[in-house]
Amino acid sequence: MSEIKNQDEKAVFEKIKEDLLRPVKTNYWGYNALIVSLLTLIAAALYAYYFQLRDGLGVTAMTDYVSWGIYIASFVFFVAVALVGMLISAVVGLVGQKWITPVGRIAEMIALAFVMMAGIIIVVDMGRPDRLLNVFLHFRFQSPIFWDVTVVTTYVAISTLLLLLPMLPDLGIMRNHLKGEVPQWKWMLYNILSLGWVGTPKQYQILHRTLRVLLILIIPVAMSIHTVTSWLSALTLRAGWDSTIFGPYYVSGAFVAGSGAVLVAMYFIRRGYGLQNYITDYHFDKMGKLMVLVSLVYLYFNLNEFLVPGYKMKTHDAIHLHTLFSGEYSLMFWLTQTFGLILPIVLGLFKKMRKPFPLMLIGASLVIGAWYKRVIIIVPTLIHAHLPIQNVPKDFTEYNPTGMEITITIGVIATAVLIVAILAKLFPVVPIWETAHEKGVDIEKDL
Repeated sequence: MSEIKNQDEKAVFEKIKEDLLRPVKTNYWGYNALIVSLLTLIAAALYAYYFQLRDGLGVTAMTDYVSWGIYIASFVFFVAVALVGMLISAVVGLVGQKWITPVGRIAEMIALAFVMMAGIIIVVDMGRPDRLLNVFLHFRFQSPIFWDVTVVTTYVAISTLLLLLPMLPDLGIMRNHLKGEVPQWKWMLYNILSLGWVGTPKQYQILHRTLRVLLILIIPVAMSIHTVTSWLSALTLRAGWDSTIFGPYYVSGAFVAGSGAVLVAMYFIRRGYGLQNYITDYHFDKMGKLMVLVSLVYLYFNLNEFLVPGYKMKTHDAIHLHTLFSGEYSLMFWLTQTFGLILPIVLGLFKKMRKPFPLMLIGASLVIGAWYKRVIIIVPTLIHAHLPIQNVPKDFTEYNPTGMEITITIGVIATAVLIVAILAKLFPVVPIWETAHEKGVDIEKDL
């Protein structure tokens, strides 16, 4: 009986290994087309950035008044999406939800890619990027910008560890089974990154303990990164930013944006790599419910953001709210609230909408709405300064991003997607060892 059981386990393991390693070994034309498209967008962005470096930030629509534009809005967006790694792996994982097994690695790939781009977009926004080192050499502890740089760097480090460490058993499997089936450089990469993993009980014990520590540690770090980002705005007296709830408001909004990004990635990875047996309708249903939960929390903070100043209606708050509700930015505001929050909540309450394709569309709506929401947070407030805007060119009183800004921003977003695409092709997006363990396979044996 024991021999038959071992044979059954071996057959199950071989099936799992073959299915989950197929994307690593197979060349897909759709993937190649995606990479070419992304590289084209990145090349256009680099070309535009060359002109920005040569001519300065004057090629953008930013002025003395609107000194933050879609670059900083994109920075807040990138940081927001990056928090999904903490939401899925730490918050949901630590409470014992096993359904996240095929989703967690996708979330960590997204988290790492987008937090890296958060750092890049800050450099893009600098008029003198050659002075970047001054942030570290001549920092002031009183500056929220220094806090932001610190927590972003820390989050990149922890996200990298949370992506690579749980992958050690898979890297050991790939090192042992893919030699000769993949290019030599790729096998050498797996060999190096596996760190000599052989799958002993002691190694698994150390791995589980280390991961638990990291998952606990990343929660305050992730909360800090978006809280500090919110403080960049909230520590001012400007109408629209002068709020004590900006910390949790940003964090809850980050969970919504991140959930949307994961839903989109799940759909295309599942469809493109043929992983319907591993990323199932059940997992989409669970992610849909999680999306509705975090969106409801975010809806509460949205109501609080506008209800309190609207009730008191101070002069500057009144001007700001008028601009959002019925003024220049009203169309963007109401479309964002409708398609980026309210409609996804309503649709997500119905089970038939918590299927892969509808959830992919809902996730895309959330991501697009999340980006425009950050524009709404940043730009209208800067246009309405406390001091009257007078005796200045007309374009100082409004902000319409130039083609240069849009091209560079699209290029940075494309770079984040490119990183996710490369990671999802280099490594199995669904953990082999955890999936095998859930199927009853004793992965600690030499299979």
